[in-house]
Amino acid sequence: MWWQDQIRMTTRGRGFHTLTDEIATKVRESGVETGLCHLFLRHTSAGLCVTENADPEVQRDLERFAQRLAPDGDPLFQHDAEGTDDMPAHVRNLVLGYQLTVPIHAGRLGLGTWQGIYLWEHRRSSMRRELLVTICGQSGSAALNKL
Repeated sequence: MWWQDQIRMTTRGRGFHTLTDEIATKVRESGVETGLCHLFLRHTSAGLCVTENADPEVQRDLERFAQRLAPDGDPLFQHDAEGTDDMPAHVRNLVLGYQLTVPIHAGRLGLGTWQGIYLWEHRRSSMRRELLVTICGQSGSAALNKL
């Protein structure tokens, strides 16, 4: 069984934007009990990640790391058509990721206790983003849910 949908959102600018609840809703809507949920961000200046969902200092630390990895205005970068944060955002996208696959177990996302799914906006400005959600697996009594 295959199921697909999109999520459209506007970010508040640079930082982490939680997607966990919205993705969990998509999994429930799909009816898949055992399978995979693949997320693909249709942009090159933001990313997707699974990270700590309890202590917000983790996200602040990750943002500081990204700033060190690809700082805004770095003279190394020539591409600045949309500002000094443009090319660093592209570098972060490639290094930090733009797609995820999360297992589905017993009709729910197979995330750990302290894990959440986030869109990580790398641009300073508010941006419109699209995420393609593709779910495949088995539903109902056909699903095997043994761990």
